[in-house]
Amino acid sequence: MHSQHDPLAEQRLQQIQRARTAVFDDEEGLCTSGDIGTASGFFMRPGSEWIERSWRRCLAQGQRPQHHVAFDVVTAHSVRRTLDAQHLLLQAARPALEGLGRATASTRYFAILTDASGVVVDVSGAVDSTDPRAVAIARVGVDLSERSIGTSAISAALLERRAVWLHRGEHFYRDTSMYSCAGAPVFGPTGGCVGMLDLTGVEVVERPELRHLVARAARNIENALTLRTPHRLLVRLNWPGQLCAGDGDGLLCLDEDGYVTGANQAARRIVSGLAADGNSLHSDELFAMPVQLLFDAARRGRSGCGTLEVPLWSGLRVQVQAQIEGPGGSRDAAGMARERGVGQAVPLKDIELAMVHQAVADARGNVAQAARALGISRATVYRKLRHKQPRS
Repeated sequence: MHSQHDPLAEQRLQQIQRARTAVFDDEEGLCTSGDIGTASGFFMRPGSEWIERSWRRCLAQGQRPQHHVAFDVVTAHSVRRTLDAQHLLLQAARPALEGLGRATASTRYFAILTDASGVVVDVSGAVDSTDPRAVAIARVGVDLSERSIGTSAISAALLERRAVWLHRGEHFYRDTSMYSCAGAPVFGPTGGCVGMLDLTGVEVVERPELRHLVARAARNIENALTLRTPHRLLVRLNWPGQLCAGDGDGLLCLDEDGYVTGANQAARRIVSGLAADGNSLHSDELFAMPVQLLFDAARRGRSGCGTLEVPLWSGLRVQVQAQIEGPGGSRDAAGMARERGVGQAVPLKDIELAMVHQAVADARGNVAQAARALGISRATVYRKLRHKQPRS
């Protein structure tokens, strides 16, 4: 039950109301001149400026706080098309949704999964079927985007691209001021946002810690999506001493030629060379060593898995664990290595290229030092480093 006598809870609600008064005219719901710039001063928690930005967008679109929210459902055809398009997201999210249900079982919060446009594709948890306010949003096909229901954790997570917490009157519309929700975006293996995960309660106690919970769950979904990407080599990476095969590791998927097929957000934060839009990249553009050495490390490791420290082109080093797998993973590592030609005769130019990359790696990215060690000019080193393995 929502506490009516909690002084801190009452203070929060009063702060929210003062912020609304600073932005909206109570009679007409209009933005008062100059007040919107001062509203953030009433939001006492750090990082809540995005609420003001969302309110500003809603007002600019002609929305008003006193207007009623219909919680529109998209057409049945659109629902079927969306569910078909999101089948990988739904599969990857199912364990995370079940885990959220267990974690929030006694809190009257429930989980919502949307696609990248804010349309609900799955719901999990204890939804009170007798409360129309809960049923209104806990339906597959409901459009919960900002253009439809105004400011919410769902729309904010999709637009701000980060985990957020929203309580009661921080929502734009009065019709949604009974909800409290935490939301986090879900990113796909090519770097784009593919959906959003949300925890919502109706007239519940404020629990901002749910932002951390939903962010962790969203990260688990991202990892599951990345692991479903077709690949021959899975590279787990983290800073030295922090690689633990956990959900915080970077995941990088490479095909048999060393080209990137997918990566999670942790990998994109660690390796700056990873493009956010999924552009085709080769491993040699990310690591200052040839991809052959990653495959070799995986082949030498136990059960096709090897761990080593790898230099980045920035001069930083990361710890990686390389594992040969992917489609056809029932074949052993040695068999997959034979497919790639590992262990067969290697052309002389490839050996020379590997020696250059290794020298640069040993020199921690210092090209001049690597050139002296090899007895060649820096220009030659740079020329060979620009060489990429061709796609077969």
